[in-house]
Amino acid sequence: MKSITAEWIAKAEGDFATAQRELNAIQHANYDAVCFHAQQCAEKYLKGFLQETNIAFPKTHDLADLLALTLSVEPSWSSLRSDLNVLSSFAVEYRYPATLLTSSKPKRAFKSVRMSVRSSVGH
Repeated sequence: MKSITAEWIAKAEGDFATAQRELNAIQHANYDAVCFHAQQCAEKYLKGFLQETNIAFPKTHDLADLLALTLSVEPSWSSLRSDLNVLSSFAVEYRYPATLLTSSKPKRAFKSVRMSVRSSVGH
C-alpha cells in the first residue's frame, strides 16, 4: 500500500471514530457531526482507493463523482450508489441552522458508511 493511501485510510478511520463517538454519546450528542464525519469517512476511503489505483480525481466532496471514477476498476461498487447519495445529502445540509436532526438520520448515515462503504472500500 502506498503511504499516501495509508494516510487517506487513517483520516477516514478518524472520521469514522468521531462519528461513532458522537452517535454513542449519552449526553449532548452532536448529530450534525455524526452525519458530517460519516460523509467524510466515505469520501476519504474513495479518495484513498483512487490514489492507490492511480486514478486522478478532482478536488470534490461529491461522492457520486468519486464513485463514478472507481467503477472502471470496481464495477460492483455501483451497489454503493444509494448509500453514497444518502451520505452526500448529510454532508452539508444539516450543518446549517433551521435543519433539525433526530437520532434516526445520523444512525442511517453511520450505518451507510459502516455497512457498505467502509466494508467495501476500506477493507
